Amino acid sequence: MPSRPIALLESLLVTLIWASSPVLTKLGLAYVGPLTVSGLRYFLGGLLLLPLVLRNRKTTARLTGRLWLRLLAIAFFAYAVGNGAYYSGLLYLPATTVSLLGNLSPLLVLFLGILWLKEIPTRWQVVGVLITMAGSAMFFSPGLQGGAPLGLLITGVGLIGLSLFAVLGRDVARDQQTDTLTLTAIPLVIGGAMVTLGGLLVEGWPQLTADAWAVIVVLAVLNSALAYALYNHALQVLTALEMKVLINTSVLGTALLAWWFLGETLTGLQVVGMVVVIVGVMLVQQLRWRAA
Repeated sequence: MPSRPIALLESLLVTLIWASSPVLTKLGLAYVGPLTVSGLRYFLGGLLLLPLVLRNRKTTARLTGRLWLRLLAIAFFAYAVGNGAYYSGLLYLPATTVSLLGNLSPLLVLFLGILWLKEIPTRWQVVGVLITMAGSAMFFSPGLQGGAPLGLLITGVGLIGLSLFAVLGRDVARDQQTDTLTLTAIPLVIGGAMVTLGGLLVEGWPQLTADAWAVIVVLAVLNSALAYALYNHALQVLTALEMKVLINTSVLGTALLAWWFLGETLTGLQVVGMVVVIVGVMLVQQLRWRAA
């Protein structure tokens, strides 16, 4: 189990890596559909870690039926429902908007954490979530583009799945029901296979170019295998809400990358809204750090 400072550093690195996920996925959509991009990145990322899991026979021997159900649930909610729908929203919404929508999920994680994990948030964590919600409202106040309602619906389904994933993953990691690599690799392989199969059925057989493969490989190695391993390791220490709120600061990096690579622009009010979101998130983490 990592110390709290190490867990925070791991989650910060994950935040920096995942800031590029919407942008890279958006670039990949120029070649293949969102389900295919997402499915292949998760499946390949899991395959990279699977040999390390299979080498430890003691770990695989401890995989009970109940734990397998947990891992299957994580695979379904995190990848098939969560990320599959979340990144499908990129077909209708800008990458920055999709990323900022993720800042609504801590509210769901807050209630799920109380009901499921019995993890009661501090007063400042609740304040931080409310500030995040206020910043999100400022971001969307200029109005929505055409086609955005469908994108919001699809992305909203994804956020529900990702919120359930945050709680399930914390439950397994906190109680150390299995090791970090197993918790990462098996759901990635199963979930990636689900999403890839869905992509083949809905989007057809992909015509993958060298550029498309380059995007998928980067997403598989860095944004999937490495990032999810660090994420699950840090979850042994950080609560589901703490992790979710901190990870959501990736919206700032996504906005900068989307401006640089995709040419997406932001209004002054949207920039202010983003700053409010980040301030709320950092306020919660700073006070939690002092309390610890």
